[in-house]
Amino acid sequence: MTTIEAPRSGRSKVNYKRNKGSGSKFEMFAWLFMRLSGVVLVVLIFGHLFVNLMVGEGVHAIDFGFVAGKWASPFWQIWDLLMLWLAMLHGTNGVRTIINDYAEKSGTRITLKTVLYIATVVIITLGTLVIFTFDPCVVGADGVPLPGSFCPAP
Repeated sequence: MTTIEAPRSGRSKVNYKRNKGSGSKFEMFAWLFMRLSGVVLVVLIFGHLFVNLMVGEGVHAIDFGFVAGKWASPFWQIWDLLMLWLAMLHGTNGVRTIINDYAEKSGTRITLKTVLYIATVVIITLGTLVIFTFDPCVVGADGVPLPGSFCPAP
């Protein structure tokens, strides 16, 4: 019968070696960011869902006018911007960790992380532009404001 020695008995056949690391605290800060951003995201997302689905007429009230009305307020612009930025950075950090864990070749790891970072920058940039350049005054081809628009009629 084969017995398994206790890990710290000194008689184990497996010799584990820990590498000292680079001395960088990046991974510790990335780990901490995941925990803190997760807590903040829970508050932001449930607040978003509550306002959009529970207040007023619920999901039936969500249309162009509803979004335009919300984004007319700097409070909701900042709320949605924080939600966008934190969700993207939180998700990017998680996918970065998965890439580091499962991509065996250095070239594959670099390529995947480069694509990830480019996609993150593009989505954050476009989302930020949409939030801050959103125009609630939608005019049709004939120059007349569309229904639900916040433009005064000519």
